[in-house]
Amino acid sequence: MTFGRRRFLAASLAACSAPLFAQAPPALLPASKGRRVVIVGGGWGGLSAARHLRALAPELDVVLLEKNPSFFSMPLSNKWLAGLVDEKLLTHDCRAAANAYGYTFLQAEVTALDRERRRVHTAQGTVDYDWLVLAVGIRHDYAAWFGEDARAIAHTRQNYFCAYTPGAEFRALKAKLENFKGGDLVMTIPPPPYRCQLSPYERALMIGHLFKSRAVSGRLTLLDPNPLPQRFADVFREQYRDQIAHVPHARVKSVDPFARTIATEFDDIRFDEAILMPPQQAGDLAWQADLIGRDAGGKPSGWAAQEPLHLHAVGDERVFLVGDMIDRASPLFGHYPKSGHMASRLGRIAAQEIAARAGGKAPETLLPESSCFITTRLEPQESLRLDTHYRLRGDGLIVQSAKQNVDPNPRGEDVDWAKGMFGEFLAYRP
Repeated sequence: MTFGRRRFLAASLAACSAPLFAQAPPALLPASKGRRVVIVGGGWGGLSAARHLRALAPELDVVLLEKNPSFFSMPLSNKWLAGLVDEKLLTHDCRAAANAYGYTFLQAEVTALDRERRRVHTAQGTVDYDWLVLAVGIRHDYAAWFGEDARAIAHTRQNYFCAYTPGAEFRALKAKLENFKGGDLVMTIPPPPYRCQLSPYERALMIGHLFKSRAVSGRLTLLDPNPLPQRFADVFREQYRDQIAHVPHARVKSVDPFARTIATEFDDIRFDEAILMPPQQAGDLAWQADLIGRDAGGKPSGWAAQEPLHLHAVGDERVFLVGDMIDRASPLFGHYPKSGHMASRLGRIAAQEIAARAGGKAPETLLPESSCFITTRLEPQESLRLDTHYRLRGDGLIVQSAKQNVDPNPRGEDVDWAKGMFGEFLAYRP
């Protein structure tokens, strides 16, 4: 999509929201007796922010808004697709977490943010805030493929969804894979940055395993603008030569979802079934609230611009941005990993920032860390753990260090890690 078209869409959103702001919609909650923090988004980042705010600043009124009634974990979801993890571990009631930690949970879809009035709009009414934590994750930039062709976008969303955001798409994808009887299945991988950078290859591994174990006469073709990580290259070649074909440096130019063809710079690919992942961006609310960063030429970066050391939005210290939606953290390495663990740590830092400011104290400069478990082989089992740590350089820039650990004999460390994380922000008890 061109910058002009993006500017047109942003202006259209603003125009559509203007009548909403001009009216006097009902309040969703009574006015707070004290100061209120509203958190939008009940994923890893939002839930972590709510949990730690209650512990650090119990005098604050904390309200979490999330359109889904339950939390579903993206980490470990690929193993769930292949029947290797129980869904009960990944799905948790948001209200139960709120009751355990003492904040207010409201199931409501946020439709707009009014930063001038410090007001959150939902279909049911409005909630005013003193501080706002925005943890709305990503959206899929179908316009990169289809421009303004709403019919093609709707057809792709309905039939060739990629299941990279929590919701009904995951169950639909699981059913699609279980019912796939054969033919050419194509999966596109977006250009970076995108959510959990190794997860598409892990998903491909699980699909290859399903095809092979069930003797499905089908082949998965990965159209990838990136080089294939070596560990996956080895296992695809050694164990799934007949089930998985990887096409590197295959940047998608256009898609015809009706004719079921994909054009790359080098070839046209036909498919019988598809998992189509377009480029990713910050969620819709970041665009509606004019929080998207811009480069030196004024072009939108696609991600929400935050002050890297304290996580508030550029130009608005009442709004904090956490999780996969945020822009580059440092010119030295670019984006933080867009992982669940990272989102939870950013949510905790945002909670510490708000608690300090509410108490009239200067916030301490804190940096996150991230761990990510990826299954790289199933027979015999092998997993990869990626750990990233951060420190401040003398000139104030954030420096990243990363470590990879290959485990040739995993014993469920990824599940134990998830249980520990869920215990931290969901009050989960095995």
